[in-house]
Amino acid sequence: MMQLEGYKEEQYKKWLKESNRAYIKRLNKNVIYILIMTILFITISILFNQSKMIRLFVWVLYNILWIFYMILTLNSEDKEIKKPLVFTNRAKRLYAVNILFNIILILIVYIVYVKIVTDTLFYFPIMLFIGTVFYYFQSMTMYISNILIKPIEHNINMRFFQQAKEKIKSMRNLQVIGITGSFGKTSTKFITGTILKEKYKVLNTPESYNTPMGLSKVINEQLNEKYQVFIAEMGARYIGDIKELSKLTKPRIGVITSIGPTHLETFKNLDNIMKTKYELIEELPTDGVAIFNYDDEHIRKLADKTFKEKILYGIDDREELDIYAKDVEVSQEGSTFTINDKKGNSIRCTTKLLGKHNIYNILAGVSVAVAMGLNFEEIKKGIHKIQPIPHRLNIINSETGVIIIDDAFNSNPIGAKAALEVLSQFKEGRKIIVTPGMVELGEREEESNRELGVNIGKVCDFAILIGEKRTLPIYEGLTEIGYNKDNIFVVKDLNEATKIIQRITKPKDVVLFENDLPDNYNE
Repeated sequence: MMQLEGYKEEQYKKWLKESNRAYIKRLNKNVIYILIMTILFITISILFNQSKMIRLFVWVLYNILWIFYMILTLNSEDKEIKKPLVFTNRAKRLYAVNILFNIILILIVYIVYVKIVTDTLFYFPIMLFIGTVFYYFQSMTMYISNILIKPIEHNINMRFFQQAKEKIKSMRNLQVIGITGSFGKTSTKFITGTILKEKYKVLNTPESYNTPMGLSKVINEQLNEKYQVFIAEMGARYIGDIKELSKLTKPRIGVITSIGPTHLETFKNLDNIMKTKYELIEELPTDGVAIFNYDDEHIRKLADKTFKEKILYGIDDREELDIYAKDVEVSQEGSTFTINDKKGNSIRCTTKLLGKHNIYNILAGVSVAVAMGLNFEEIKKGIHKIQPIPHRLNIINSETGVIIIDDAFNSNPIGAKAALEVLSQFKEGRKIIVTPGMVELGEREEESNRELGVNIGKVCDFAILIGEKRTLPIYEGLTEIGYNKDNIFVVKDLNEATKIIQRITKPKDVVLFENDLPDNYNE
């Protein structure tokens, strides 16, 4: 969990406070039994101080029961982990410091114990109990260990970061493209990379490598002289994050795909999100190119105040746009549309990607390609080669004839609406959604999930909600519009949801998996 929370103590502490995963019932119960046993052991030892047989019997019994109850704490019934621990060098260092910290704590207690207690062997169960307490509070010792190792990690990270920065600086012929946005940046990155490969040797950052250390790792380990273009996805949770990534990678082309209410828990408001995303444009060189999704009302404000060279893309206001799509036909097989520019160039394109929002992602890629000197024929070939991106509205045809739409990577209000729009385009079969709702929306989370419930009610025949407490606003949104309660299933986890799907689905039914919360979110 510390790794999932990015080794940030405050976020980890928040998880500890809100989650029941660190102190599960099985652990709590058996530690309480050991506490009761310890109290009984001390009481009996004092009461029967003169009887060696009774004291010996109690001593042996305590040790046996202690082993028994400790084994029971290891009887794992935990949920399947979606993203297991990866033993990176940082994880290994934290693990080692945590072990060392525990050993020091136990040594201190043991020294004090030996100084105070005369019959150390007989009262050894007290040491076992103290060891149990340390075991119980491992989540807190991990928190303290992370604080202790922080100065070392900071020095290591700065060296790694500086090494990557110097490498980028030394590659004078390298073209760097920075892509940021509240959503769509990963898809846009892969789409852009596919189009640019028609002319250049391109290195994308893999998956969601969009942090300073993630980008530094890719630069130090994968980037070399054979690449002409480096596409860097840039993620942010705090003001200043994009600026730091821009100073690292030195992009000449910057793309802002979207601005919306994501990570509001840390950003607090949309103005801060806009300010942070615009850091990418501010860091572009004087001869840089800024690329904006001009149909996004928030991005439009940023584009209008930009005096650097810019490319505006979209679908709606064609007179204002440099690159735009028209004659859009969206279906369950994908999309067909015509891309035009102000010079009169035009190409008719088809893509397997689902949803109108993916046309915007393609337009972003086309804008970058134009800035990089590709002609429209090269761009058309690149678009034809774009493949669906895993867990982002890609279709899986099962052997049962049920169609699965996997949109489980992440969810936000605009993305969820787009996914439901795609689902509505399927003419045959019943429509089923499986979702735990949306997170990291701050004060808007409840309202957004309630609105999601209303939208689900307009499209879906069945709704399977994962997590009773977290999905309550979705349930309320469904009932608000008079949705049939018999068609709503509230389950604990994905395993329960799968059983219901197996029970209710028929061939040609369409099941949308909308979002899959990471391990650090639960009831």
